[in-house]
Amino acid sequence: MPEGKIIKALSGFYYVLDGEEVIQCRGRGVFRKNKVTPLVGDYVVYQAENKTDGYVLEVKPRKNELVRPPIANVDQAILVFSAVEPDFSPALLDRFLVLIEDNEIDPIIVVSKIDLVPQEKRAQLDEYVSNYKKLGYPVMVTSSVTEVGIEDLLPFVDGKTSVFAGQSGVGKSSILNAINPKLDLKTNDISSHLGRGKHTTRHVELIHIGSGLVADTPGFSSLDFIEMEAERLTYCFPEFYELSENCKFRGCLHDKEPRCAVKAAVEAGEVPVYRYEHYKQFLEEIRERKPRY
Repeated sequence: MPEGKIIKALSGFYYVLDGEEVIQCRGRGVFRKNKVTPLVGDYVVYQAENKTDGYVLEVKPRKNELVRPPIANVDQAILVFSAVEPDFSPALLDRFLVLIEDNEIDPIIVVSKIDLVPQEKRAQLDEYVSNYKKLGYPVMVTSSVTEVGIEDLLPFVDGKTSVFAGQSGVGKSSILNAINPKLDLKTNDISSHLGRGKHTTRHVELIHIGSGLVADTPGFSSLDFIEMEAERLTYCFPEFYELSENCKFRGCLHDKEPRCAVKAAVEAGEVPVYRYEHYKQFLEEIRERKPRY
């Protein structure tokens, strides 16, 4: 049986990439019965008599999957955050990073719209960029208008399956258009009334960029830690995980415990206060989450 990779799911059809060909398929009824939903990025077994009349028969095991956006087998997440319009949000970025780290996906941070940053905001932005670089994250500062930093992205996407994710209106589609103008992806201006972008990407689809596949995903502005346990959160803050070896108590949650190495590092100025504040906020959200039965 032939195998391929789902690169688009739309209106009940799954578009399977097999070599150079794309085959339009439907899902077998067994998927609904077993509550299996094929996702973009899935490796599948299919059968087809022609390019428009195929059936997905089996979904191969996934190495990871995201819920929002719904996509599987991602190598890396390119997290796009605008410098302004909307303003750069380290709190939202840290939410994305926690989700990505928890799924063991490599994150890459892209700061967009650098051409629009007023001089008085540049120093603060540069400090944020420096902090995330010190944590080991690749960080690129870009502008789809002046094309600053756009070429730096290409080596990252070659040969990989990447998801472009971020708030609505941060310029994900604009950056992809700047990388490859032939894509002609839809973009919209920021809604001045709402202060955020209008949704322009309606479905998840993998598109060819260089030798890689990139998902331009629907924008979203919030993430909930639905599946995460409190003990897991430390692993999603790399600097905390490294420091936690020196905490007095094994399994320290860096909250009210004495002789906590993370709290000591924050007090010494070795860890940015905002990172610790975000950690405590996320920890509280996890604790307050209603148990599911």
